[in-house]
Amino acid sequence: MTSTATGPTALSERALGPDLARGAMLLFIALANSHYFLRGDSVLGGFPQETGTLDRILTWLIATIVDGRAFPMFGLLFGYGVARIAARQSGPPKATRRLLWRRALVLVIVGALDGLLLFVGDILVAYGVVLAVGVWAVRWRDRWLWVVAALFFALTALPSENSMSISTAPPDSAMLPTDLAGQLADRLIAVPFIALVGPIGFAAPFLVGLWAGRRRVLEQPEQHRRLLMTVAAVGIPAAILGAQPVALTLARVIDRPGADTLSYVGPLHDATGVLGGAGYAAAIALLSVRVKARPGRVIHALAATGQRSMTCYLCQSPVWAVVFSGYLLDLSGTLSISATAALATTTWVVTVLLADRMRDSGQRGPFEMLVRRVTYGQPAS
Repeated sequence: MTSTATGPTALSERALGPDLARGAMLLFIALANSHYFLRGDSVLGGFPQETGTLDRILTWLIATIVDGRAFPMFGLLFGYGVARIAARQSGPPKATRRLLWRRALVLVIVGALDGLLLFVGDILVAYGVVLAVGVWAVRWRDRWLWVVAALFFALTALPSENSMSISTAPPDSAMLPTDLAGQLADRLIAVPFIALVGPIGFAAPFLVGLWAGRRRVLEQPEQHRRLLMTVAAVGIPAAILGAQPVALTLARVIDRPGADTLSYVGPLHDATGVLGGAGYAAAIALLSVRVKARPGRVIHALAATGQRSMTCYLCQSPVWAVVFSGYLLDLSGTLSISATAALATTTWVVTVLLADRMRDSGQRGPFEMLVRRVTYGQPAS
C-alpha cells in the first residue's frame, strides 16, 4: 500500500505572513475571551457597565478592533492552511479527505476536553466540525466557494437579538462554575452547542481562506500586493466604522438604543468583523514583506508563536480557569475591565516568550506535534 500523505511543512519552509498573523492576533483572542467572564450589576456585550473612564476607553477599543474581528481572521487562516495541506497531497481525493478528517477528529477531541475542563468557549471543537464538513469544499470550484461564503456572510448580517456583541446576559454557571461536578454537567450541554452553532460564524472566512490558499496569497504577498492592499484598505475601515454603534453604546458614549435597533447594530458589528478579519490578515501579510529581510527578535518571537498557535492558544485556558472559576480564585466580580485586559496581555506575552524559547531549542509545540502525528501518522519534522 503506497502512502499518499505528504508530511507537514518544515519550520524552515513556512511562510512568515500567516505565522506572524497568528502569533500577533493571539493577543486579540486573549482580550476577546477574558472580558466575558466579568460580572457586574449591569453587563452588556460582556462588559460591566458601572466602570470608570479607563475601563470605558478600553471597552471602546476592544469592541472596535478586537471583538468579532480576530476570530474571523483565524477562520480564514484555518481555511488557508487546509487548502495548502490539500495541495501537497498526491493521492486520490478520498485519501485527502481521510487525512483531513483525522485532523478534524483531533481538533474536536482536544477542543471538547478543553471546553469541559478549562475554558467552555474553546473554538477548536468548532474548527474541527467546520473541517469535518468542509473537506467536501476543498475541491469545489472557486465560484461555489464564493457563493456559499456569501450566503453564510449574509446569514451573519441578518437582524438578530442574539449577537454576543450586545448580549445583556451575565456569565452563566457554565462559564463560572462553583464546583467541578456542576461544571461538567453544564458544559456537557454547552460544548456540543458551541460545536453546532460556532461553525456558522466561521464558514464564510473558512471558504474564503480555501480560495486564498489555492493561490498562496499570504505566502507570496509580493505577487498579490494589489489584492492585499485593497482588502486591508476596505476591510479594516469597514470593521472600525461598523463597530461604532455597538462600541459607543458599550462605552456609554451614547445611550443604549431599543431592542429593535440593537437587533440590527449587533449583526452589523459581527458582519463587518468578518471584513476586518480579512483586512488584518492582508495587512500583516504586507508587513511581512517589509520585515522578511531583517525580521529581528520580536518578529521571530511572534512568528514562533504563530507556528505554535494551538499550543499557545490552549495555554490561555488554564489562566481563565484558575482566575475566574468559582471554586478557585473567583475573581470575575473583582477584576475590572482594565485589570482583565492587563491579565490577558500578560498571558499572551508569556506564551510569546515560551514559543520563542521553544524556537531557540528547535522544539515544536506539543499540541502541534499531536495534530501532525494523528494527521500524518508520523512525528513532525
